[in-house]
Amino acid sequence: TPDSFSDGGRYFSAGDAIAHGLELVRQGADILDVGGESTRPGATPVSAEEECRRVIPVIRQLARQTSVPISIDTMKPEVAQAALEAGASIINDVAANRSDPALWRLAATSCSGYVAMHIQGTPLTMQATPAYDDVVLEVLQFFQRILSEASNAGITHDQFVLDVGIGFGKALEHNLELLGRMATFRQLQRPLMLGVSRKSFLGRLTGAPVEKRLPGALAASCLARVAGVELFRTHDVVEAAQ
Repeated sequence: TPDSFSDGGRYFSAGDAIAHGLELVRQGADILDVGGESTRPGATPVSAEEECRRVIPVIRQLARQTSVPISIDTMKPEVAQAALEAGASIINDVAANRSDPALWRLAATSCSGYVAMHIQGTPLTMQATPAYDDVVLEVLQFFQRILSEASNAGITHDQFVLDVGIGFGKALEHNLELLGRMATFRQLQRPLMLGVSRKSFLGRLTGAPVEKRLPGALAASCLARVAGVELFRTHDVVEAAQ
């Protein structure tokens, strides 16, 4: 995208994105996550047509040039379907808090992986006034509901990965509470995914600008790994893998 919070615009052309994806594989990435709509706080949505224009050529070429699984990061069923047809095999749904089951049915019929991420609000509004009585309990209950509702739409238990959505409708204290109690979510018996790379809560804690938050992200990832998290979204593959 031209407007993502960390590296927006750096890999906006299809050629640059494909080259970067292949480089991430060489660095040790186990999965490539491709997205064409920024979900940074305050981000403006784009149309499904524009999102497909950005991601489908990238996914198609990456699928031809690497055997690493490709994840499509989208909130739109039509984009997810086009991405699966182009060679993706995982749907990374940052809007899993949905009532329309169309995307769930697509995941079910395609037998894709399905990442359910917690968000309060939408990317446009999520950081305005995030509020919880008990953020860990509420995210846990959200996952329990989604596991039930998406399963009713046909997704099998072993298709699910769960992401607590650090920074997605959470204040600093909510992010820290989730990190500190991450082991709570192991009771759901599904793989856990975490995305802390370069995020603003690290800047709030340390004062570091976005390009200098790697040490904090690695510390948070190590804490989460001990708690049982198995998948990590990162910009810095070499360092995170090590």
